[in-house]
Amino acid sequence: MALPDRTTHRIHPVNAALRANRAASLQLKLADHITSFAGSMRFVYLHTVVFVVWMTLIEHSPWPTLTLIVSLEAIFLSTFVMIGQNRQAAFQQAKADHDFIESELELKTNTELTRQIHALTVELHRRVMSAAPPTTGGS
Repeated sequence: MALPDRTTHRIHPVNAALRANRAASLQLKLADHITSFAGSMRFVYLHTVVFVVWMTLIEHSPWPTLTLIVSLEAIFLSTFVMIGQNRQAAFQQAKADHDFIESELELKTNTELTRQIHALTVELHRRVMSAAPPTTGGS
């Protein structure tokens, strides 16, 4: 049995299926891009610049509007966080299901191999014992 080639990056089948599913859906791709951007320092820098410019140069009394905008943004960003958590939970469940099926198959294969080895050992013992010359008890 050959060892797996460690230079080739293999993807878990569940992860490959998840990637294919996400690539096929425009909504999921958009959610991934938004979540990726919202979790970056570029997002923080952009918001800092926009809020500072808006609060100092554009609005004379920015607090009511700022509170509304930040609250709405928090609602949407928390939704994207939950989408990401749901996706991760679904991935973990699918991976656990896949791994369980694979381990059960491996256990079944190992059990069958053990039974075959036992049967061969019993047969080999029977043949060796039947072909052995009888021992004499006297000297």
